[in-house]
Amino acid sequence: MRAPILAAALLLAPLAASAQSQPAAPFDIVITNGHIIDGTGSPWYSGEIGIRAGRIAAIGNLERTPRARTIDAHGQVVAPGFIDMLGQSEMSILVDPHLPSKIFQGITTEVTGEGESAAPLNAQMIAADRAGYEHLKINPDWTTFRQYFARIEKQGMGINLASYVGATSVRRMVLGDADIQPTQSQLAEMQSLVDQAMKDGAVGVSTSLQYAPAPYAQTDELIALAFTAGRRGGIYATHMRSEGDAEPAAIDEALRIGREGHIPVEIWHLKAAGKNNWGKMPQIVAQIQAARDAGVDISANTYAYTAWFNSFSAFIPPWAHDGGDARLVERLKDPATRARIRKDMLDPKGDWDNEWQEISSPKDILIAVVQNPDLRPLQGKRLSEVAEQWHEDPIDALCDILIKDKAFTEVAVFGMSEPDVKLALQQPWVSVDNDSQGTSTEGLLGSEHPHPRAYGTFPRILRKYVREEHALSLEDAIRKFSALPAQRMHFTDRGVLKAGMAADIVIFDPATIKDMATFEQPNQLSQGMDFVLVNGVPVIANGVMTNALPGKVLRGPGYEP
Repeated sequence: MRAPILAAALLLAPLAASAQSQPAAPFDIVITNGHIIDGTGSPWYSGEIGIRAGRIAAIGNLERTPRARTIDAHGQVVAPGFIDMLGQSEMSILVDPHLPSKIFQGITTEVTGEGESAAPLNAQMIAADRAGYEHLKINPDWTTFRQYFARIEKQGMGINLASYVGATSVRRMVLGDADIQPTQSQLAEMQSLVDQAMKDGAVGVSTSLQYAPAPYAQTDELIALAFTAGRRGGIYATHMRSEGDAEPAAIDEALRIGREGHIPVEIWHLKAAGKNNWGKMPQIVAQIQAARDAGVDISANTYAYTAWFNSFSAFIPPWAHDGGDARLVERLKDPATRARIRKDMLDPKGDWDNEWQEISSPKDILIAVVQNPDLRPLQGKRLSEVAEQWHEDPIDALCDILIKDKAFTEVAVFGMSEPDVKLALQQPWVSVDNDSQGTSTEGLLGSEHPHPRAYGTFPRILRKYVREEHALSLEDAIRKFSALPAQRMHFTDRGVLKAGMAADIVIFDPATIKDMATFEQPNQLSQGMDFVLVNGVPVIANGVMTNALPGKVLRGPGYEP
């Protein structure tokens, strides 16, 4: 049989030679001299990365291959672009689509939609939320996700963006802001809205159960919405009903929703909130790990700071939010109702997530973002300072700020312990979220006083927990930034550096990358990202923003074009 094989080989030889002689199409970019950390957790290796038409076309020795541009990484780390598991930029991307606070961290993809999402919308919701739209000077000219996604794609985006449909938004569409329960027909209408959002491209359904009107929703309502999203391949993501005293029960509720809704569960910004719960992260981790060991598909993420950031109105008990912010402000103005609110805040045994009981003193609350220009001087001050300045009791000062700012105010709250934060970050199933909208040091967004995580989360983890404290290896930190969240979100063409994947790539020196933002001076871009590529296009080149807008909407598995 040897002769026929040789004959066949001779016949094929000219064809092979002809194929080899065909010049390969030039690469758009070749990245050379880098230490490739591919996102899987494996150690770095050397190689060149060829990019063509927004994708990684080859990795290897590409020295002889023609290209339009070469990027010399100079021995720096070359890694997949970072994925922000909760980003909050659905509105700010309409103000500044470049989102410099994100790209200078190395973020190339953001997932957003925490309980309330950009869509669906109706006229009543737009009217109720008018202060927020006016604050950012946005005209909400869409009502569906399909329309919203079309708008941001038309204007251009500095990063990729995906969104959950918020259970709160769906509830408000059908029930408004009232503390009521849906009828069967209303629940069916809510499920239909979730189903349509999934067909429009949402990646799942989410809850933010601390903020009214979300706490009014009972578990069965959430299971029904989760089941609808799960049928189209979605995920259930949750800011749980409690992150403090009642957290074990809140985790149990999330597990039940996942189990009965037949849907994977993602816990946002995992924490042990409140001074009474410091040191409880080992029990929280054990509870989640036990569920995983039993076969439940549940994971979590963290931003790894000891202060959270939320609406100041979250300090007010849920019953006082019935009917929306306008009704809340009316109640705060009424002396008798305000006295009842104070009594509930001072009661350590209440059946709600009482943030007033989770802090050590009013000094733990930092006023961050206001809508009323007259209150702008309060940004960056502690509640204790404001109370002293106004000659008021701290709870009265809190209530009066909410009245003057129409319940718009956002605050940073120092309510976690560092050992708990670190332990959560170290879990193999915990990825990373920014939990802040993309922002800028300039313009309208630059006038705010955000949590420093808005600018610093990912570089801070690389500086503090990798380089200084050795709590994570560099390879595992990058896995938490890339492959792990991509796997969870079903982003099958992102999160790992290999041929065929989207060319979302960062280049940085792990010895020098650092966060600059502080609670006192938050509007400072992180330093150290030499190059950031989104879909093969540099949005940062040689440490400078290019103003390119190559981002895409990443639609979920239920999307129907």
